[in-house]
Amino acid sequence: MAGRLIVFEGTDGSGKSTQFARMCRALEEGGVPFRRLIFPQYQEESSALLRMYLRGEFGSHPQDVNAYAASTFYAVDRYASWKLGWGAYYQAGGLVVADRYTTSNAVHQAGKCPPEEREEFFRWLEDFEYRRLGLPRPDLVLWLDMPTDRAVENLRRREAATHTTGDIHEVDSAYLAQCRSVAAQAAAFGGWQRVPCVDSGGELLGVEELHRQIMERVLPLIENQTAEGRTLDN
Repeated sequence: MAGRLIVFEGTDGSGKSTQFARMCRALEEGGVPFRRLIFPQYQEESSALLRMYLRGEFGSHPQDVNAYAASTFYAVDRYASWKLGWGAYYQAGGLVVADRYTTSNAVHQAGKCPPEEREEFFRWLEDFEYRRLGLPRPDLVLWLDMPTDRAVENLRRREAATHTTGDIHEVDSAYLAQCRSVAAQAAAFGGWQRVPCVDSGGELLGVEELHRQIMERVLPLIENQTAEGRTLDN
C-alpha cells in the first residue's frame, strides 16, 4: 500500500526551505508521523556528479551542461535515497515530505531547451524518473512562486550574512528569471498548486500567512490518508 508524497518546489531565494521547515514543525506538533527529505543530498556519495556540476567543473554556466545530462545527476541522487532510505517506509503507507524532487529538474533544466521542446522534456523527465527509475509520483506539489527580483534580494542577503557565494544557479539572475517562467509551464503541465509569495499589491507575504495557505492545501491530503486507514507509523 503506497504512502503519500508532498513536495515543496520553488526557485532559489523563494523561501521554500523556511516554509518546508515550518510545515514539518506543524506536523510534529500535530503528532503526524512522517519522513522528511531534502534534495540534493550533498553529504551522500550519490551526489558526487551534481556537486561537480554546481561547482562549475563541467562549465561555469548552467547552459554548459544540457538539460538531459544534468537531470541524470540529480535523478541518481534521488534513486539512491529511495533505495537506501525511504522507499520501504513509503511503500508501507508512510507520509513523506520533500524539499525539492523530480520537479526541480523541470524548474532548473527545462529552460535549457527551446520553448517549443519543453513539454517534450517534461514528458521525458516523468517517464525517466517515475516509470523507468520507479520513483513515486508526488501526490501534491506546492510551488512557491516568488518574483525574481525579490528572490535575488533574498539570495544576496543570505550570501552577505554567511560570507558565501552561491552556486552557478544562484549567482545567475537571468537564469533565475528563466526558471520562474519555466516553473509556471511545468506547474501547468504537472498540475502543481501555485502558492504566491506576494499579495496583489506586490508586497511579500509573511512567513505565517504563507504557512497558513500551505497547510490549507496539505491538511486535506493528510486527512484523506488517515481516513483510508494507511499506516503512518515511523
